[in-house]
Amino acid sequence: MNQKVLVTGGTGFVGVHILLQLLQKGYDVKTTLRSMKKKDMIIDTLKENGVQNLEKLSFIEADLSKDCNWEEAMEDRDYVFSVASPVFFHEPESEEEAIRPAIEGITRILKAAQKMNVTRVVMTSNFGAVGFSKKAAIGVVTTEEDWTDENEAGLSIYEKSKLLAERAAWDFVSQPDITLEFATVNPVAIFGPSLSEHISGSFMLINNLLNGSMKRIPEIPLNIVDVRDVADIHIRAMLTPEANGERFIASADGQTSLQEMAEILKAKRPQISKNVSTKKMPNVALRTAALVNKQAKEGLLLHGMNRNVKNDKAKQMLGWQPISTNEEVILASVDSMMNFKLI
Repeated sequence: MNQKVLVTGGTGFVGVHILLQLLQKGYDVKTTLRSMKKKDMIIDTLKENGVQNLEKLSFIEADLSKDCNWEEAMEDRDYVFSVASPVFFHEPESEEEAIRPAIEGITRILKAAQKMNVTRVVMTSNFGAVGFSKKAAIGVVTTEEDWTDENEAGLSIYEKSKLLAERAAWDFVSQPDITLEFATVNPVAIFGPSLSEHISGSFMLINNLLNGSMKRIPEIPLNIVDVRDVADIHIRAMLTPEANGERFIASADGQTSLQEMAEILKAKRPQISKNVSTKKMPNVALRTAALVNKQAKEGLLLHGMNRNVKNDKAKQMLGWQPISTNEEVILASVDSMMNFKLI
């Protein structure tokens, strides 16, 4: 492969899977790190997962909150994956504290990519930018044409920051003097096999089931996706000419629920599921708790969302097919948690 690719945030759960697949396909890959102290960790992780052509991987230190090194990082690159998100070492105290870095980070990347003549940027957005305002109803479907309302009750600061960062990115590339190609991948909750101890925030749902802290399970349907499928969709969005200017929902077929996840854990991994409850929380209890509890308010939003999510666009335009069923994704996640002693 003659094309050269930059992946921002190569230490992340999604980022390292993208590195793995790109190197397996023979690309010249560079990744940004906030600190070069993480370099050996990435090399060891990729070695342990069968990557042999590590001479095709290079590193550069760059931080989304600073201008330093971004133009150098993109100097000879054909494509950029904007995977990294701003890092918070504490819970943001205000929306502005989370939203401003997210918008500034993607804008910084797009400006550098435009200046350095990068062909295309593929941004990792999320489903929070797509479907959190569409309510469940018979016959209703959610597609890439949908956008979440930034004022939606119960929308978390994180989801809002991703939404507004993606909007800012589309505003930037729509300017008449911008020649940069652009696409987004909008994954639902990301699970699947981890290559290291680094897992996604979605794994907290499984952890809360396993540790028994979820005494009663709210009626919350879910769309989930295998991290390997997310990485694959990114690479296809990079290579497919028609993907320029498009959004792609990354989701396994169909849906699952917290209740089904609990039942799968008890049936298929009983040795670690003695604390898993299958007792249902009445919807009225969730609505009552949402009046005073932030987490319950976010849960109520998830409870009422439309989960008839279409992944047809990625299938038809990119030739993508999810490799895992919902059950397989859940079990791969749990097995990774056991493998890395995270349970």
